[in-house]
Amino acid sequence: MLCSGFLEFKLDYAEKKGLAIGAGINSDEFSAGGHLWRVRFWPRGIRDEHNGEYVSIHLWLVSRSGNNVKAFFDVSLLNRDGTPSFSKSRRLFQIYQPGMSRGFTRFTKGSILESSYLTNGVATFICGVIVVPGSPTPVPPPDIAVHLGELLDCAVGSDVSFVVGDETFPAHRAVLAARSPVFRAELFGSMADAAMPSITLREIEPAVFKVMLRFIYTDCLPEVRELGDSPTDMLQHLIAAADRYALERLKLVCSLKLIEYVSVDTVGSVLVCAEAYNCPELKVKCLDFFAVGENFKEAAFTDGFVILVQKFPSLAAELRSRVVKS
Repeated sequence: MLCSGFLEFKLDYAEKKGLAIGAGINSDEFSAGGHLWRVRFWPRGIRDEHNGEYVSIHLWLVSRSGNNVKAFFDVSLLNRDGTPSFSKSRRLFQIYQPGMSRGFTRFTKGSILESSYLTNGVATFICGVIVVPGSPTPVPPPDIAVHLGELLDCAVGSDVSFVVGDETFPAHRAVLAARSPVFRAELFGSMADAAMPSITLREIEPAVFKVMLRFIYTDCLPEVRELGDSPTDMLQHLIAAADRYALERLKLVCSLKLIEYVSVDTVGSVLVCAEAYNCPELKVKCLDFFAVGENFKEAAFTDGFVILVQKFPSLAAELRSRVVKS
């Protein structure tokens, strides 16, 4: 039988971000599974080597019963609208000893917290503890993406770097080769790049490469708010990059996400992207949208439709005929 307890903690980050690295704040004690727990927050992290960039969160077993306790520790950061953030929700399984703490040393960067999650300077965390009494040790959820993401962040063991615009991105040849046949050929084949410690890329923007690199390591896209001022443009650029490096899953994820942004203003450019990079689901959505007469009349005057006519005139003619027939 699982026994759980929950805690809502409001961190006044605007006030506490000036604390020294290693200076923590304790929550009130709460009960779960017959044990007392406390959550400790470090607004500028625990470790000096992280330069105060990260918020650290640990769970503390306060009870001194003398027995070890198996428990899941869940932490979710709430969006400004009060909903849990999918990208800032983490789970850890641990066997806790009395007086021992374990958790997330790099839960999130303080800069991300400030830009996307604070309300009047305050961040709200929902912390949960699920105690597993007397049962066999459960298998925790996969965490390879977390570990690879941390590897990318700290650049330990990196053996190649990419210069994109005025930014440099350290990476690991083996990870890139495992995820992309194009990177495998470039980094381990007979191409000149295979022997180069630094590679300059000229046909991709730094922001796009950063998101693509993060996806290669973690298999996840950031939340929409982290895709820049125009998620529609970023998703189209990511589809182009995914096609260039044969990252089929990234291309599919972006195309399905882009379906949500099809509108009168965007449908022309999105259809160009779908046709150019072979995204069938996205193309069907755009064609269906265009087939509605009123949509076509408005979209036909957008810059995206002009580009569609220039690049794919036969497709534009097909759209016109569909509207006429309907």
